Amino acid sequence: MTKQAGITAAGQKARGVSEADAEGLSPGQRAYEARRAAKAGMSLDKWLAHKAREDALAAKAAVAKTQGTKSAKPAKAAKQGFFARLLERAQRPLGS
Repeated sequence: MTKQAGITAAGQKARGVSEADAEGLSPGQRAYEARRAAKAGMSLDKWLAHKAREDALAAKAAVAKTQGTKSAKPAKAAKQGFFARLLERAQRPLGS
């Protein structure tokens, strides 16, 4: 793992990394994220910016899904297993 040079808050904002992402991490969290960044072949700052973008896209997709827009694909219902169908049928009235 390489040692990262310090970056000012203005430099972090210019790169898309918020102060909460960079400075809000405990030393353990920072070390964990540094290991993940090294594994992905990125610097810690670049990794945190990438992670923030992915979180924003995931939040946007979740909002789109709850609003029922056409961009979100409907979830395909999985076929029930044997015992689930058996229990469902057991709870129905006898005539149906």
